[in-house]
Amino acid sequence: MAASAEAVAPKPAEPQLRLERISKSFGPVQALTDVSLEVPNGEVTALVGDNGAGKSTLIKVIAGIHAADGGQLFWEGRPVHIRHPRDAAELGIETVYQDLALADNLDIVQNMFLGREETRHLALDEEDMERKARETLTGLRVTTVRSIRQPVGSLSGGQRQSVAIAKAVLWNSKLVIMDEPTAALGVAQTRNVLDLIRRLADQGLAVLMVSHNMVDVFEVADQIAVMFLGRMAAVRRASDLDVPTVVDIMTTGTSTRDTGKGGSGDH
Repeated sequence: MAASAEAVAPKPAEPQLRLERISKSFGPVQALTDVSLEVPNGEVTALVGDNGAGKSTLIKVIAGIHAADGGQLFWEGRPVHIRHPRDAAELGIETVYQDLALADNLDIVQNMFLGREETRHLALDEEDMERKARETLTGLRVTTVRSIRQPVGSLSGGQRQSVAIAKAVLWNSKLVIMDEPTAALGVAQTRNVLDLIRRLADQGLAVLMVSHNMVDVFEVADQIAVMFLGRMAAVRRASDLDVPTVVDIMTTGTSTRDTGKGGSGDH
């Protein structure tokens, strides 16, 4: 029997992470209200908003530092409960915070395996850790470090950020969250870190980047999620937005420059 000429449309792929109506309060303070967001694989999602908009609370809910009061998280289409950073790590969620959590007195390899050291015959397997660290840095094209055995304290800000990102992807992560990855970096270092963030997405990872720097956001983001007073005010393709419109939404929750797709319902 001949196949039907009418092809069945393929089902759209599930995003790596989907948030539905996430809420979180701290006592009388409502930090998040009904926040919905999809974070797809192979894309950089920029999360922007004014101070106090709820960005940090949202990434801490995803990372397992805060438990959501309401709503549901979906990982690869399955409902999940992330109650602890261990739960996030087991799914493949790694977070690079602004302080980077690197130990200056340890070298790059020791930092990348800190708390997850590999052993063989009850001794540290330095050779294997060194090999995996080198492979990860090479795969991400982090070429500016002199030696993977140099102390992290001797690295520049951009190199430290690169090591922190490489540490996150070393563990077969599927979603990397970055909090202000280019803060306090110079022009050349910022360029290197933005290139690295783009490479993560190009390698198929989902990337969620919190940033105040609109130039950086428009440089690397595929979609931009704008928060306003604990709500998701707009989620749009970066190509459909410009800096004045994003700033309007960040500061008022909407934009007169908008095409009518904005506002709190734009998810």
